[in-house]
Amino acid sequence: MSAPRTSPDTEPPSLPHDPAPLTRVLERVRAHIGPGAPVVVFDLDATLFDNRPRTLAIVREFAATLPASEHALASTLATLQLEHMRYLVADALELVGVTDPKVVKRVSSFWWARFFKDRYIKHDVPSPGAVAYAHACYDAGANLVYLTGRDLPGMLTGTVKKLRDEGFPYAVAGTQVILKPTVKMGDDEFKRGVLPTLARLGTPVAFFDNEPVNCNSAVELLPGAEVVWLDTQCVPNPPPLVPGVRGVRHFEGWT
Repeated sequence: MSAPRTSPDTEPPSLPHDPAPLTRVLERVRAHIGPGAPVVVFDLDATLFDNRPRTLAIVREFAATLPASEHALASTLATLQLEHMRYLVADALELVGVTDPKVVKRVSSFWWARFFKDRYIKHDVPSPGAVAYAHACYDAGANLVYLTGRDLPGMLTGTVKKLRDEGFPYAVAGTQVILKPTVKMGDDEFKRGVLPTLARLGTPVAFFDNEPVNCNSAVELLPGAEVVWLDTQCVPNPPPLVPGVRGVRHFEGWT
């Protein structure tokens, strides 16, 4: 497997999408005989959902607030497209020549104040094949856990509304959403705390996440589960994936 990338089109390029891990997870769900139901764990951002449209919408909103005296900056920001979006806003801005530290700080602060809010989640779009694959796992008998680094106070309402609106299995027996208690809590700390508790819901057989650090934790804390890394976006300078982690680029090709 290639080294983890921080954005969809950074170097080194990812390997071609191989749906074998998706098929293997479904086979394990169907063949499961206990203890308890099989549990499949999905992250949301950059896993089941592409949240780059959320960032793009926020940057465009910032551009719309600029006065006439900053018309040139507004025009430059208007050239940003989805393919420019990166994990860090500063990296996206650099692609269109916006590198002034003061400007980058202004845009990044504007983004930070909005990205983790309910009302902006509406811009997210499901990753290719994600809705159908989640249904396939559920229909095969899996309990689904949506384990996300989003925070409970700021993003619960928007998260569950988006799951419902996009047609993911939700608000039915065997589905659960788990969010961080506070926005300041680190995602890796949060998920390391949750993973050992998932046995209360059955036997974890699969874990999907875009962050290598979380995948590595799952290998350690969910022994026997299939751990699948989503090759989308992740925190810059991630740790190497440990042996046993498989990678996919999206959720298509398993049928």
